[in-house]
Amino acid sequence: MAPSCKLLHLLTIWLVLASAPSRAVAAEFYTEDIRIPMAEAGPQGLEAFLVRPAGPKRYPLALLSHGTPRSFDDRAAMSAHKYYGIALEYARRGFAALVVMRRGYGTSPGGRIDSLGGCAKAAYLPATAIAVADLRAAIDAMARRPDVTTTGMIAAGHSAGGLATVALAAQAPPGLVAAISFAGGRGSREDDDVCNPDGLVQAFATFGRTSRVPMLWVYASNDSYFDLALARRLHDGFRTNGGNATFIAAPPYGEDGHYLYSVAGRPQWTPYVDAFLRERGLVGRDILGPPDPLPPPRQLNEAARAEFARYLASMLPHKAFAVSPNGGYGWRAGRATVDDAQRDSLGACMKWSPTCTLYAVDDRLAGPTQGPAKDQSARAR
Repeated sequence: MAPSCKLLHLLTIWLVLASAPSRAVAAEFYTEDIRIPMAEAGPQGLEAFLVRPAGPKRYPLALLSHGTPRSFDDRAAMSAHKYYGIALEYARRGFAALVVMRRGYGTSPGGRIDSLGGCAKAAYLPATAIAVADLRAAIDAMARRPDVTTTGMIAAGHSAGGLATVALAAQAPPGLVAAISFAGGRGSREDDDVCNPDGLVQAFATFGRTSRVPMLWVYASNDSYFDLALARRLHDGFRTNGGNATFIAAPPYGEDGHYLYSVAGRPQWTPYVDAFLRERGLVGRDILGPPDPLPPPRQLNEAARAEFARYLASMLPHKAFAVSPNGGYGWRAGRATVDDAQRDSLGACMKWSPTCTLYAVDDRLAGPTQGPAKDQSARAR
């Protein structure tokens, strides 16, 4: 799981994307929080987040799988929303991108169900079977939606999610036509220290025996979790047994190439994805632009406009920006629901002004029916 990028860095990337010459047309996107029904996950189901183009059609599924933090305690803080920037890249390419939190991550129940056991004898196949079951539950749920199709779907994952994607492709569900793994693997407990690496190689070799779906594997040369020597062993075992995977040894990325597959790393990894998908006729010539940058509220001063730019750069839905007639403002991002974001941004704004109105919600201007707050009942978290 990649660490959060600094807002200034995000803003720089956003502005570059917005100003770069392109044939793409900026588009609106639809987002939705979803619970994936799964008997093994209990009545709560699995946490998921959908991002797709806003058009009225069925979009092929892009099933996105997250990594596993080294510390078990970090799992609870994970959220499907944190992968919005990644999901948006697939939505821009015409997919319905679904980020699904596997059992034991984020708000998906499950505890340590996918434990590897002791490090020296880490068992990768049983743990990966748990992940594949979760991904299949997500596919089944998406197949029943009127706006998503699993015909022509792809799967993509990072780190442990890359390993899960490789395993899913080895038992390819109907409709899966391509898969992508960034820094695929599991069992890294410290830099350049992987539990039972021979067992991990054997797991990839096992998947190669039945995997025939075309795959793209990308590892940066300065990956501290899975160095290129181990990555090549994984690929060799997979390919020798019949697996079909294009291997890319990417140039170094930042201080740790394990986080190449991130919002900040988009200029480096998206060309690999585009070339792979276009070779298979899975993406059109034109890629939808990111959401149109919203104009700042007219009543904001220069400092407040800079704050609105930070709002635009935030890649943590749900978010909202509230403003008052005298130039007061407040915004919050990373909320569980749109209602939470609206309430909290209004509460933050009302610390400066008795009357505030929602100006923006997520990446869109607030609707005309959303009126000003009348009292002090809203509170910022």
